[in-house]
Order: sequence, then C-alpha cells, then structure tokens
Amino acid sequence: MVDRAGTGAAVSAGHLPRIPVWALGISLSVFLALTFILCALFLVLFPGMPVSHSFLGPFLPWFKPLDWYGALNGLIEAIVYGWYIALVFGTLYNFVVARFDR
Repeated sequence: MVDRAGTGAAVSAGHLPRIPVWALGISLSVFLALTFILCALFLVLFPGMPVSHSFLGPFLPWFKPLDWYGALNGLIEAIVYGWYIALVFGTLYNFVVARFDR
C-alpha cells in the first residue's frame, strides 16, 4: 500500500486519489472570499494607492470599490467562482483519474 496524497490513508499501488469535490468547493470559495475581502479592505484603507479597478473588472463585473452593493456582489461572485472551479476541475480530474488509472 502506498500513500501518495500524504494523508496517511493507504491506497492501492497504481491508483490515484480522487478529489472530494465538496471539500474543494468549500475551500476554494473560502479562499477566494477571504482574498476578495482583503483586496476590498486594501482599497478602503489605502484609497490613494494606484490600484486600478480595471484589474478586477473582468473577473467581478458588478464590483464597485467603496460601494456596499458592489462589494456584496463581488463576495457572492467570489464564492460562485470557487464552486464553479471546484465542480468543473474536480469532476474533470476525477473523470480522468477513473478513465486512465486502470
């Protein structure tokens, strides 16, 4: 038995571990939400810094700096993007592992 993931769980030799999509979705959503909050706080605390909204624009179309409605939408979008990435990547990865790990 070989532990390739470093989790302590034994897996059979030749089998790759699957990604738990639920855990990936939660962790990515929390990571992106915290990153968004830190970026929004940076914009509030340092309004004179040369940070352009054009960087966030393509990723968060409804985000407007220093606007509560835009900040709430940006936070929701960050969570949705986390779940989108988890569902697409996790599902594709698990499909490829199941298909080619024989």
